[in-house]
Amino acid sequence: MSEIGKITKIVEKRLSPLRFRHSLGVADKARRLAERFGIDEEKAYLAGIVHDYAKGIAGSELLNIAKENGLIDDEVYREVPDLLHAPVGAFLIEKELGIDDKEILSAVRKHTLGDLDMGLFDKIIFLADMVEPGRDFPGIERLRCLVERNLDEAMLFALESTLRYCMDTGRIIHPQTVKVRNHFLKILK
Repeated sequence: MSEIGKITKIVEKRLSPLRFRHSLGVADKARRLAERFGIDEEKAYLAGIVHDYAKGIAGSELLNIAKENGLIDDEVYREVPDLLHAPVGAFLIEKELGIDDKEILSAVRKHTLGDLDMGLFDKIIFLADMVEPGRDFPGIERLRCLVERNLDEAMLFALESTLRYCMDTGRIIHPQTVKVRNHFLKILK
């Protein structure tokens, strides 16, 4: 069995069936986007498989792991600990799965809030997570079209969709998402 196959089996056991199906969808979309934009397809697939590695961990445990390993850089995480699944996931896939590829670790770390310093690989994983076939939200078809044309435009639209959703549902917004949205807005002007 290939290394990706072994890791996929570990992730399948770790995640709920629904979350695992999501991860497979993200991996497939990431591979297609990687092919389209000329980057390593297998690495993109692997990043898609592991991007939600910490998703099933309870908020209190995410907080404990994050505190112990210096992963909390904003107090919002204490209010919304599920947001920590991205940085904790990057930490755990390196520690538990031995994945030390900097691009994969970066993409996993950045796939929820985005970042001011996102490379092509980071954007592909972030957007594959947003547009995988199981996703359905207002504007998804527009986002799917943008992803095929212009990743920066797609990032702006995706971040604005996330912000709109958080506001409409009365959720706390991490300031990082606002900063990253403004960053992409400036890039596109």
